[in-house]
Amino acid sequence: MIVYKNKPKNSWISPYEIVDKLIFWREVDYDEPIVDFWANVLTPFCNVLYSVRKFFERDINYVKIDPWDAWSVDSTLSPIIAPLLKQLKKAKHGAPFVEDEDVPANLRHKKSKGKTSSKHQDIHAIDQDHDPIFFKRWDYILDEMIWTFEQLSDWDHDGKFYDHRESRKEKDLNKSVRKIKVDKVGLKKHWARIDNGLRLFGKYYRALWD
Repeated sequence: MIVYKNKPKNSWISPYEIVDKLIFWREVDYDEPIVDFWANVLTPFCNVLYSVRKFFERDINYVKIDPWDAWSVDSTLSPIIAPLLKQLKKAKHGAPFVEDEDVPANLRHKKSKGKTSSKHQDIHAIDQDHDPIFFKRWDYILDEMIWTFEQLSDWDHDGKFYDHRESRKEKDLNKSVRKIKVDKVGLKKHWARIDNGLRLFGKYYRALWD
């Protein structure tokens, strides 16, 4: 697999930006007649410059998928998704509305008293009246998704729940057998957390923005 995406470019330069740079010695009032005059004069130039820059600064979105990438798509994607989510958590400037049913009791809205209060909320929009732990809820969701894809990136992520011990049969000391002791309770909780992380990833997929 080969993926190449360049940084998005803003090719447009506003005429007001140019006027602001030209009149550098004082603060510019954009309602001034002189500012409007020069903005109108510079607009055709800005349009031409935009067309030229857009041609040379085209976005590059190149994706090459090899046949073996599809042998196990989940294994191919997990090591890519995990670092992306980490970068999002590090650089994020906002957060979506998180439903109470997706976070522990200590992170839920106090007014909801343990019940979900977001049936009519848009999880992709910022709640303007958020409480002090509004962003902590989103951090929790991100952490659960990051943990999930880190686990799925490791082929032996559930190996710690299997205890391989070698013992000898009483009747035949020349033969040995391997007894596998499984922590069924721990293994069940482990996979339940992974399933929940995948559920959260799907639910909040369109909210994965910076």
